Amino acid sequence: MPKFELQFPGGEIESLAARFGSGAYDGDAAPRAVGGAVRARGYYTRGEFITVCAWKSPRSRPRILSNSRAVIVRNTRAALAARDEPGRIEPLLGLNGVGVPTASTLLFVAFPTEYPILDVRALESLGVAARSTYPLAFWLGYLEACRRLARECGVTIRTLDKALWQHSKEQAEVRRAVCGGQP
Repeated sequence: MPKFELQFPGGEIESLAARFGSGAYDGDAAPRAVGGAVRARGYYTRGEFITVCAWKSPRSRPRILSNSRAVIVRNTRAALAARDEPGRIEPLLGLNGVGVPTASTLLFVAFPTEYPILDVRALESLGVAARSTYPLAFWLGYLEACRRLARECGVTIRTLDKALWQHSKEQAEVRRAVCGGQP
């Protein structure tokens, strides 16, 4: 299991999060409305599911579209009703085109105060290399690390999530500048 360690001082979380780009989830009323409706209803509709999955990973759209309404409702209802973390993510992973990063986004939209979005940028800011697939144990370790860091630094999980993403983005810009435009 990788060791998730913040790659910048915890005191920078708030300022990094404040620089997080516009047009992202926190600046968009549509995903907020989706999340509220999903929580109230207890499952994703097919349209909501497709919208959120496409927001996270547009390339997965053909596979996402292959899920029937009934399967989406069944699996998302089971996930949102679950009382433990494996029970929350495993039904989502049973949907075509949904890996851990997209499942984390579905959980984030439904429960924005409880879940970070698993993203290669966030992983980089925790000193962990991206992978092609993420086993359940990896997700559980990442989730616990993010929750612990948010607690220790006195910030929300979303503030931490935005700071992790922003730190990686800024580091990539520095690397490009130093390397003459090459990443």
